[in-house]
Amino acid sequence: MLLHIDFKTGKPPYLQLVDQVRYAAASGALRAGEALPSVRQLAEELRVNRNTIAKAYAELESQDIIETLPGKGCFLKNGHTPFTKPVRQKLLLKEIDEAVVTAYHLQVARADFLALVKERLDYFESKQEKP
Repeated sequence: MLLHIDFKTGKPPYLQLVDQVRYAAASGALRAGEALPSVRQLAEELRVNRNTIAKAYAELESQDIIETLPGKGCFLKNGHTPFTKPVRQKLLLKEIDEAVVTAYHLQVARADFLALVKERLDYFESKQEKP
């Protein structure tokens, strides 16, 4: 599972992680019983404090999305069915609309915006392909 933090958004890093895990669970990218990265591993990978990861995991556990098994780690709980395609598209449209509005205010040309989107898609796809 690919997680990232954008420190420029103004949204707390732990909430960014919570949203990403929730979306991964909802989309089926993260399956029931699948392990999440350890707090230590993820903190090193994202270059954040371990407490940030622990806070995100605690929030996910309080939302009944994950469960912590002592000595084993954190796992996605059973019973979280993937969203239907229309619901996933609606969630994505909200994010796309925000990006389009930001691009408009920054006076980024349509072709440049689309090129940036393609570049970011390529970047994340290449990160997923690496073992």
